Amino acid sequence: MSENEISKIVYESGYLVHKTLGPGLLESAYEECMLYELKKEGLLVEKQKPMPLIYDQIKMDVGYRLDLHIENKFIVEVKSVEALNDIHLAQILTYLRLSNCKLGMLINFNTLHFKNGVKRVINGTL
Repeated sequence: MSENEISKIVYESGYLVHKTLGPGLLESAYEECMLYELKKEGLLVEKQKPMPLIYDQIKMDVGYRLDLHIENKFIVEVKSVEALNDIHLAQILTYLRLSNCKLGMLINFNTLHFKNGVKRVINGTL
């Protein structure tokens, strides 16, 4: 399955979760519901996958975790914040670079309209 096909499923699953739950909950609630929906679609999803940092050719476990890692090629970063900031975009871009994934999605569930909280993010370093 391509990254674009995964992206479509992630968006539709996120829309369903947002429509069902609405805004205002903790990130962990949305993350768990997204995990459920994506697995229902038959996708291989890892939740809170550890992401090591390679520095000076040494692997360091510094506590980075991917919210959802799908099919070993797509990252979803789940937020429930007042507004997405540049730091949130920088976070997912770093995760994409460290994981060698080409595509990811930053989803803020704390919006009135789901589409206003979604950013599709491309890894520009590949």
